[in-house]
Amino acid sequence: MRTTCCPCGCGQDHSASGLSRRGFLQGVSGAGAIGVALSGLTWSAVATAAQAGGQGGPQRRALVVRPVLVYEIPTRRPQTSWRSWGGIQTEQGATEELARIEKELNEIKNKADFPVEFAKPVGIRNANEVAKIEALEKADVCIIYAAGGPQNAFDAIGKRSKNMIFFCRHKSGPVYLWYEIISPRYLRQHTDALKVQGLDDGDVIVDNQDEILWRLRALCGLQNTMGTRIIAIGGPGAWAQPAGIVPNLVKQVWKFDIQTVSYDELGKVIKEARADSTAVSRAKERAAAYLKDPGVKLETKPEFVENAFLLEQVFVGLMKKADCRAITINGCMGTIMPLAETSACLTLSLLNDSQYLAFCESDFVVIPSGVLMANISGNPVFLNDPTYPHDGVITLAHCTGPRKMNGKTLEPVRILTHFESDYGAAPKVEMHKGQVVTNIVPDFLVKRWVGLKAKIVDVPFMDICRCQIDIGFACDSQRLAERMPGFHWMTGYGDHMKEIGYACKKVGLQWEDLTA
Repeated sequence: MRTTCCPCGCGQDHSASGLSRRGFLQGVSGAGAIGVALSGLTWSAVATAAQAGGQGGPQRRALVVRPVLVYEIPTRRPQTSWRSWGGIQTEQGATEELARIEKELNEIKNKADFPVEFAKPVGIRNANEVAKIEALEKADVCIIYAAGGPQNAFDAIGKRSKNMIFFCRHKSGPVYLWYEIISPRYLRQHTDALKVQGLDDGDVIVDNQDEILWRLRALCGLQNTMGTRIIAIGGPGAWAQPAGIVPNLVKQVWKFDIQTVSYDELGKVIKEARADSTAVSRAKERAAAYLKDPGVKLETKPEFVENAFLLEQVFVGLMKKADCRAITINGCMGTIMPLAETSACLTLSLLNDSQYLAFCESDFVVIPSGVLMANISGNPVFLNDPTYPHDGVITLAHCTGPRKMNGKTLEPVRILTHFESDYGAAPKVEMHKGQVVTNIVPDFLVKRWVGLKAKIVDVPFMDICRCQIDIGFACDSQRLAERMPGFHWMTGYGDHMKEIGYACKKVGLQWEDLTA
C-alpha cells in the first residue's frame, strides 16, 4: 500500500485500467448525482469544433454597469429647515454632476484590466423615477451616486438590480448628503445592526475611484464564474470526499453546469484522433515549434510531448462542442495515460496558457476558487498540493503549472516525466522568485475559504510533483497550519485578496484573510 496526493487514480485497490475502485466509484457516483453526460462523440465532430474560432479560449464577458445619480431639488421655505446636506441643490448642479460621473467612469474604463461597459449615467429624484432607468435588470451592477434624495429610491433600485455599490463624495466634488447618513439611516435602518439584505459597509465608497475599480473587477470575476459550464472527464469528484456531495454543493453555491464525458467516450475519440494522419502531423508540428522555444528544455521522450498536443486538440474540441472554456480530469494519473499514451500534465498547462481553465483531479472542492481567481485576474492559475507550513515557508507543488502565470510572458520550463508515474510529459515551470502570489485554501464543506498573500522565495527541484515553489508568508506558521482547511490550494500571480473576499461575500462564503 502507498499513499499519494491523488485519491482518484494512484491509491490502493487498483483496477486493471489504473483507476482505483474508490476513485472509479467516486467518479461514477458524482456523474450520476450531477451534470449532463456528453455521449455519441466522434473525432470528426470534435476536430471540426476544435478548428472553429481559433486556438485560444473565449474571453470573459464584459461587466455591464449602470450608474445612477440620486439627488433632490429642495424648495425654499421661510423660517424652517428646507434643505438637507449636500452640494447638489439644482438641476444645473445635477447636470454638471452627471458629466463629472461620466468622465470619471471613462477614466476607470481606460484603467480597467478586465472587460467592463458603462451605460450613460442617469439621474433620478425619487422611487417613482426608477422606472425610467433603462435596462436596469440587464446590468450586472448599479453604482448609486448618493447625492441626496429619499432612501426608498435605493430600495426601488435594489428590487431591480443584481448588485449595488454606493458612491459618496466628501472632497472629490460637491459633498453628498449620504456621506453623512448612509450607515445609520440606510444600511442600519436606524438600528445598530445591518438591515439591508446583501449590502454592508464594504459596498460603500467615498471619493476614491480605485475603490470602484477593484470592486468592479471582483464583480466581473464573479459574474463570469457563476453558472460556469465545465467538462468533467470521468465525472466530477472531490478530493477524499464522499461521492457527489461536493459537486452538488458547488451547483448550489456557484450554479456550475457540469458536463461529464466518460472514459469510454474519451478513449474512442482519442483512438480516432490517433488514426487521423492530419491531426497527428499537426500535433507533431506544434510540438516541434513548442520545443524550439529557447525557454523550453526537453527531458523526456518527444513523443510524449507530441501526444500531449494531440490530447490538447481533443480537449479543445470537447470544450468548444460543449460551448465552455473549462475542463477537468478525474483519474488523471492512471486512467488517461493508457488512452493518450502520455500524461495530461503538459496538456492542461497548454490549455491554461491559451485562456482555458484546465484542472487535474476533478476536485470540485478547489476548482471554483480557480475559476473565480482566473476570472478576476484574467490570468492562469496553479492548482497545487500544499505541504506543512514552517518557519514562514510552505512548499506548493503539482505537475500542471501554467507558464503564462502573469497572462503575458512565458516562464522558462523543463519538460520532464510526471513524477509519480515517471511517464509522459509534465512541466516544471520556473516561476519567478520574488513574485507576489494570492493563495486560496477552500474547505470541504463549501462554506469557508482561507486566503493567504505570499511571495515566491524559491523554485526548488525536489522529488515531488514537478512544478514546485516555496512561498514565504507573514502570518504565524502555526496559525496557518491550524486554520487551513481542505487539501488542494489555488495560486495565482498578484494580489487579489480584496476582490476574492468581496466576491465570496456575495455568494455567502466566509473569507478568512491570513495575510496579516
